[in-house]
Amino acid sequence: MSAATAVTVFIGAAIFDGDRLHEDAALVVEDGRIMAIVPAAEAPDGARVELDGGTLAPGFIDIQVNGGAGILLNDKPDVEGIAAICAAHGRLGTTGLLPTLITDTPQATRATIEAGVAAAGSVPGFLGLHLEGPHLDLRRKGAHDPRLIRPMTPDDLDMLCDAAARLPALVVTLAPASATAGQVAALVEAGAIVSLGHSEATLAEARTLFGAGARMVTHLFNAMSQLGNREPGLVGATLDDAGVSAGLIADGIHVAPESMRAALATKRGTDSVFLVTDAMAPAGTDITEFTLNGRRILRRDGRLTLEDGTLAGADVDFPGVIRVMVRDVGLTLPEALRMATHAPAAALRATDRMGRLAPGLAADLVHLDADLALGGVWRGGAPLD
Repeated sequence: MSAATAVTVFIGAAIFDGDRLHEDAALVVEDGRIMAIVPAAEAPDGARVELDGGTLAPGFIDIQVNGGAGILLNDKPDVEGIAAICAAHGRLGTTGLLPTLITDTPQATRATIEAGVAAAGSVPGFLGLHLEGPHLDLRRKGAHDPRLIRPMTPDDLDMLCDAAARLPALVVTLAPASATAGQVAALVEAGAIVSLGHSEATLAEARTLFGAGARMVTHLFNAMSQLGNREPGLVGATLDDAGVSAGLIADGIHVAPESMRAALATKRGTDSVFLVTDAMAPAGTDITEFTLNGRRILRRDGRLTLEDGTLAGADVDFPGVIRVMVRDVGLTLPEALRMATHAPAAALRATDRMGRLAPGLAADLVHLDADLALGGVWRGGAPLD
């Protein structure tokens, strides 16, 4: 270790490395990257970050973030908007995320893609984009503007394939009602991660697109065909396919704890189910309403809704969903943390770069205290205010 290197030792908390919990240990960071996890008694010299109990974990990774800091990506599809959203969620413990565009016009989609390309490599925390729509199913539109939902055209496909080649990651949520197996296969070939969502798909329709390469499902249980006794729908198709990963909005409102337990038991653990916030513009602020495609969204009692009561995203952060998973669903803390770190990294095919505390990876860290409240956030070993 040369005199020029900057060593920081995080000590005083249990350490979750993305896979297992290390008690009485220290995390050694050198020049912003993880060097090792060692027994506390063997911690080397260096600047000390003394943690008062709780758990130190990889920074959270969120694949579905519609907004934050009072900004909705749809309203500010530029580098500044992306940077503001990433910064707001960084302060909430999410050190890596995919800003998400809700169904909009082709012009807004193109502007968002160009902003994402420009943001890549320059905006801290920006991992890529999630385009949720417009190629969805009107029967399961949720809060998406029905006037903007439409089938995928050849021009749309060309734009998305080009975006997949230029962005660090691209998730595209679509439905069999508006996209073909051939289009899905082309997107996958171009490097996109195709997710099924906002869909009334039958088991057979879902399986057709899974077979074409779609390997993800957007906010399991919400805005999709449910599990029935004779028609399993998209929920049943997802639970039956071990190779399909699924996002879960665990705010205690979108999905009942019993349904979450059943999904996790069916998927045989937490590796193929990851947590998302589906956060909107209010994240990190105290604003009480905003607009989406000209429609008023209200923030009341932990819910975000259209004026008719339809849920419109979620009013929750990652520490909040971790508390729901531990206290209401009954997971252990390591199981819940894995769903917010390693599992989303796996869904993005990026566990070699994030979602773990391993030698050589960036020291993107989050500390939760004994009550699972946010205690601190670090990106590259530097604290975020």
